[in-house]
Amino acid sequence: MALDKPYKDIPGTTIFDADMSRLGYHLNQFCMSLMKPENRARFKADERAYLDEWPMSEEQKLAVLARDLNRCIQLGGNIYFLAKIGATDGKSFQQMAGSMTGMSEEQYRDMMLRGGRSVEGNRRIGEAPAGQRNGSA
Repeated sequence: MALDKPYKDIPGTTIFDADMSRLGYHLNQFCMSLMKPENRARFKADERAYLDEWPMSEEQKLAVLARDLNRCIQLGGNIYFLAKIGATDGKSFQQMAGSMTGMSEEQYRDMMLRGGRSVEGNRRIGEAPAGQRNGSA
């Protein structure tokens, strides 16, 4: 029996729950393998050959090759595991996050220093803005 997932209607958000964990298990295990220098070297020498050693879906492999981290997340990747790909490429977490939002590293940093992104457009579908809840306007 599937669990009710009231969080599935948050625009632009993928919640890493048990189902996503199962979907991305091998993708995330691949990412964790990059913690070993010898595995990073093998991956960098022939990315496709190294990925083919993992029982990931073709779509997951293509997302890794394209460094499409948003797609990796949709395919079960966990951002904390995916950070290992960025580290292998010599990128900071801030650079990775910026690329995932379509911003430069500097734009992303400045947004975060201003308190992060606005919640406008990022609420659950049907959720009223803060000033319009409980009948207040």
